Amino acid sequence: MGKEIMHFFSVWIFLVNIIEVFCTNSTTDVFVNSTTTPLPTTTEWLTDYSDILSKFSRRTEDIPDEDMCYIEPGKPETIRECEFNNETQTFIIIHGWTVTGMYESWVAKLVTALYEREPSANVIVVDWLNRANQHYTTSAAFTKLVGRDVAKFVTWLQNELQLPWDKIYLLGYSLGAHVAGIAGALSNHKISRITGLDPAGPTFEHADDQSTLSRDDAQFVDVLHTNTRGSPDRSIGIQRPLGHIDIYPNGGTFQPGCDIQNTLLGIASEGLRGLQNMDQLIKCSHERSIHLFIDSLVNMDQQSMAFRCNSKEAFNKGLCLSCRKNRCNKLGYNITKVRSTRSTKMYLKTRDMMPYKVFHYQVKVHFFSKGKLSFTEQPLKISLYGTHGEKEDIPFVLPVLNGNATQSFLITTDADIGDLMIVKLRWEKDTIISWSDWWGSSKFHIRKLRIKSGEKQSKVIFSSKDGGFAYLVRGGEDAEFVKSKEDNLSRKEKLMHKLKTEGSLFGKDAA
Repeated sequence: MGKEIMHFFSVWIFLVNIIEVFCTNSTTDVFVNSTTTPLPTTTEWLTDYSDILSKFSRRTEDIPDEDMCYIEPGKPETIRECEFNNETQTFIIIHGWTVTGMYESWVAKLVTALYEREPSANVIVVDWLNRANQHYTTSAAFTKLVGRDVAKFVTWLQNELQLPWDKIYLLGYSLGAHVAGIAGALSNHKISRITGLDPAGPTFEHADDQSTLSRDDAQFVDVLHTNTRGSPDRSIGIQRPLGHIDIYPNGGTFQPGCDIQNTLLGIASEGLRGLQNMDQLIKCSHERSIHLFIDSLVNMDQQSMAFRCNSKEAFNKGLCLSCRKNRCNKLGYNITKVRSTRSTKMYLKTRDMMPYKVFHYQVKVHFFSKGKLSFTEQPLKISLYGTHGEKEDIPFVLPVLNGNATQSFLITTDADIGDLMIVKLRWEKDTIISWSDWWGSSKFHIRKLRIKSGEKQSKVIFSSKDGGFAYLVRGGEDAEFVKSKEDNLSRKEKLMHKLKTEGSLFGKDAA
């Protein structure tokens, strides 16, 4: 009982600190203008280990949640004592801001997942809890000092063991992502890879590259953005792209299952123990970045796919499901390392629990109508029937539904249903009474549907069952479509068919 009450007060302090951060007029200047944590301009400091306050624990597969052995820079014997393997991958995990002054539960989970994927690896956890357990802006300013500590550690380790730089991989969460970036920059950008797990936003959104994670800090930098709501200065996670590849799951703003109702229900179901999870009201979407990465480690046969896109609005219309010229990539550990001079922004949808993978489809429909029908925020449902299964009544909302216009929208399924064979579309009756429903039914005519699968990169055309028009009536029955015979034609055959049937008119519109 006492522990639960103490944790409740810790969470309360956490919430108060969050409110203070977001109510401050500007915290950026406090961080950028700080003179107490300058980046060094010489290299002598790299071999001075006397001022290192961070600790480096080599965690084991058997006891992933305990600091059993510390490797201390300047003391080679600790490398042997901790049974460090210099022939394999070295992962360095860097936590973020903390109110309790203790490790969060995700640390041990990530350690376990890394060992499951790479059993012979070294997994090191950076302990900077004393500095991270301060007022947020103070801890944010400390990231430069902690970054120095990490840079000294990896440089010493590399020199002591002749450890290849391509074997060193930093993973930083929240403030820890910026620590990783600073460490990478101070290591002359030699580190193989840095993954930023929802890098912290407050005080960093407008900071310079020396103060934040950036794509120049390692040979490859990838970033997951999962909690970027609100104005840039008030967003918990940083909004702007930082790496070679920046991935924004579910638009990067809000993650499925993290709404207040679901979070409170989860807390209530655990009784007094649920008080220990009160901070999930704030951290759920922020911390989802870690669990998405863990998912990529442990669910190798269900890798989530992200797609390059200019905006989340375009992605939500299904306009970006191409894999040509590196336009798609895997999320997390298995990402293909594509370096570019500019950050590549990618998007995807996920489920609300592990495994997070979903299957993306673009649905393209031309709605014919006799009158000038026009509606906004219309609820529809679509059902997909494939060779491996089916997914019925997938709800979605069309922001605009106009007659004699083509609409494109994105839908997802949480399972692979195989090759699509049948599609059903239904227009739900909304709660607002429309005048058109008084004077006659609201009805659209649809001849074809075009569906593109993001994961399979296949395009399929569906036609009405009887070959004519299908009717979509508000509050009416499903409009049913079957796989079109013309879909079986090759591209060359389709072009020849158009040439024969349309003659000299073929291609005139395109010209």
